[in-house]
Amino acid sequence: MDFQTQLKQKVEAIEQILEKYLPAEEGYQKTVLEAMNYSVRVGGKRLRPMLMQETYQMLGGNGDIVEPFMAAQEMIHTYSLVHDDLPAMDNDMYRRGKKTTHVLYGEAMAILAGDGLLNYAFETACKAFLLEPGNENIGKALTVLAGKAGIYGMIGGQVADVEAEKRGLALDEEKLMYIHEHKTAALIQSSFMIGAILAGAGAEDVKKLEKAAYNIGIAFQIQDDILDVTSTLEVLGKPIGSDEKNNKLTYVKAHGLEKAKEDVEKLSKEALEILQGMQNRNEFLEQLVVYLIHREK
Repeated sequence: MDFQTQLKQKVEAIEQILEKYLPAEEGYQKTVLEAMNYSVRVGGKRLRPMLMQETYQMLGGNGDIVEPFMAAQEMIHTYSLVHDDLPAMDNDMYRRGKKTTHVLYGEAMAILAGDGLLNYAFETACKAFLLEPGNENIGKALTVLAGKAGIYGMIGGQVADVEAEKRGLALDEEKLMYIHEHKTAALIQSSFMIGAILAGAGAEDVKKLEKAAYNIGIAFQIQDDILDVTSTLEVLGKPIGSDEKNNKLTYVKAHGLEKAKEDVEKLSKEALEILQGMQNRNEFLEQLVVYLIHREK
């Protein structure tokens, strides 16, 4: 089976898992539940739950315990997008060709939908205890889920980004890399680490995968910067050159286009070497990493 067919099938399977864990739209809070579910159903690559599941399977995991964490991770990612789209943040009207949550449900309900998704993510992850009571790896995985999404992870990166853009603060390369690591790479790291922990991997393997995920996240972001310079509106599906228009410091602006391309190759090569050095190989996961880092849109 070719990679694209496999990818489509895996996305469809993840959609089914998400549907299983989404809340019923009922009760006095029905509107916020509708807004939460709408936000998740807008779609996307389902990259983070996919990376989690593939890592889990690569390291010998074969149960359902990973599924509530997969759903939780996508809820956390979705809540961050809902809040990113708000007028106080990026003020985006469309995401993936559909109206953003605040456009459809109003700003207040979008804030509550984001809050709801974040809290419900942890309710969902905790359902793993019902599947395997007494499994101490669930607690370890919850710690990673919370830490990488929180003030020392994704939110920390978002804070630095907001301050730089909204307050006109000078953005040097050190802060740029901090933003990329925390805003982009943190949830990718979380996905790899949780998959490994739930499969029973040792601390050394978890650390190696955290490093591989860092490389993947940074390369993913650099590729974004490259596409903003080299792609077209038709291919990318969104306006190009926006970073330059906004006088935004990017990896390409700091190092030049050729160095940026070289570093994408270097980072992806290191990440793949780590994955290939695991006790078991997952060829689809390796292909997925290459596909994501070298994407054209």
